[in-house]
Formats: sequence, C-alpha cells, structure tokens
Amino acid sequence: MITSETLDVTTIEPRLKHPTIFQYFDALRPGENFIIHNDHDPKPLYYQLLGERGAIFTWEYLEQGPTSWLVKIAKNKLDSNTNAETVGSIAAKDYRKAEVFKKFGIDFCCGGEKTLKEASEEAGISEEELKTELEEADTVTTAASQDYNKWKIDFLADFISNTHHQYVKENSTVIMGLANKVAQHHGAQHPELWSVNKKVEALMNDLLDHISKEDTILFPAIKELSKNGKRTEKPSIEMIIKMMHEDHDHTGEDLRQLRKLTDDYTLPAEACNSYMYLFEKLKEFEDDTFKHIHLENNILFPKAIDLETQN
Repeated sequence: MITSETLDVTTIEPRLKHPTIFQYFDALRPGENFIIHNDHDPKPLYYQLLGERGAIFTWEYLEQGPTSWLVKIAKNKLDSNTNAETVGSIAAKDYRKAEVFKKFGIDFCCGGEKTLKEASEEAGISEEELKTELEEADTVTTAASQDYNKWKIDFLADFISNTHHQYVKENSTVIMGLANKVAQHHGAQHPELWSVNKKVEALMNDLLDHISKEDTILFPAIKELSKNGKRTEKPSIEMIIKMMHEDHDHTGEDLRQLRKLTDDYTLPAEACNSYMYLFEKLKEFEDDTFKHIHLENNILFPKAIDLETQN
C-alpha cells in the first residue's frame, strides 16, 4: 500500500464502497495511511470502522464540503490486537461484558470508542483488573436468545422499538412529573433540583423526538432494505444514521450531566419518598437508555450500513 494514496469512492459502485475501503485499510501497515474522497460526509463509515476494527486508526478531515470531502485514515503505529478493541465492540460481541462495564461506570454506548486502557484509566481502575472482570464474565451463563449480534436486523429494529422505545414513551411523562414535583418541594434546600428538572425535561423531549424519527423513518428503511435487498429513496440509511449518532451523543451528555448534578444520585438525609423514587427511576432510565443506544450504535447501525453498501 502506498502511503497517502487517494481512493475516490465516488467512482465505486455503492455496494462495493465500504468493502473496498476496508480492504484498503486492512492492507495498511502500522503508521501508514490513505485518503478517501467522497461527495458527502463519510462519518457513518467512521462508526462502522470503529465497530469492526476497534480504535486502531485516526480519522482526519482534510476537506469538509460542501461538495467534496477528503479524509485521511491512518492505522496506528501499534498493530491491531485485542488490547486495541473498543468497549463498544467488546459489548457488541458479548453483552455479558457490557454488564462489567456498567459495574465500573464505563460508557459502552455513546463512549464506546474507548479502548480498555482508556476506559480503565477514566474509571480509576487498572487495565488488568478490568480484563480479569471481563474474563470472569465468560463463565456467566446466558441464553442464546440474548445474542443480539446474531439477530436479523429487521427483528432487532422491531425489538428495540417494542421494548426500549416503548419504555421511553411509558416512563418519560412519569419521570418529568416527578422531577418537577421534587423541585417544587425541595428546590429551596437543594437548588440543583431546578437544573435537574430542566435537564430531565430536555432529555425526555429530545428522546421522544428521536425515537419518533427512528420509528417512522430509519427503522422502516432498514426493514425495507432487509426485505428487498435494496432501497432507492433518499437520504441513504448511512446519512440518517449519522444524524442518529449525533442525537445519541447528545443524550449521553445529558445523562452525564444528570449524574453530575445529583452527585451520582446521592440522596440527602431528608429525602421524601418522591425524591427517592425520582432517583431510582432516573437510574433505571439511564440503564435502559445505555442498553438501547448500545444495541443501535454497536450492532444495528453497523449492520445496516454494511447491508446498504453491499446492495
């Protein structure tokens, strides 16, 4: 592979674009790079490359639109190995390991691009301790039905909609009402509750809008592609997913802000039942949202993009 060779993907048949880019990337030696030229932002490729190869590359925009995009993709000097796997790709392969990440407060969905080394440093534990916990997770029995990676993408889309999207619809109003009630009753003594109330309202409204876009636009497009093997309507699934990723990043930041505002949901001594229930519901909501976004970012979206580029 010639370093800094430019691959013009605009001349490649759509179903062959991503496979060709992956061939170019896999042919790189550590420290080498190549440039892709496209007529739209190829950011969805970034997420697919991250999910399937891990954090073993750098992504640098040389030109960003409006009609031409140039991106330099370089393979890290350290060759790919299991240590370079991202927490997102590890969780995608085995959800038992996602439970380990949750135990240590490691974000494996919105922050799924981190390596084990980076994640362990942020969590304040040693990489060896984290690896040991992940190895022990292999001994936990899990049902074959929970191997989301093997599900057909149309079934996975329906599952996400009927479980996680439905959960948001059923619980968002309840949690917003609780946040407002607790702020009204305890805001004088704990003024941060007013910020919690505002953040909760923004989070829920944004998520409701987000899942509506997925249920009415993205998921039907994915199911059409899965059924017919092609899709002619615009925009492409890849471009829709790019927007969904941006929404997910915003959701992840909102959840981190709620953790910060509540000191990791630490209750004051005088907390009433509503106060306690609010924090429990917020923790429950966070847990469901992490799994929800993980299934999309790390499994459904890369598979959908891959299927689209093959057809």
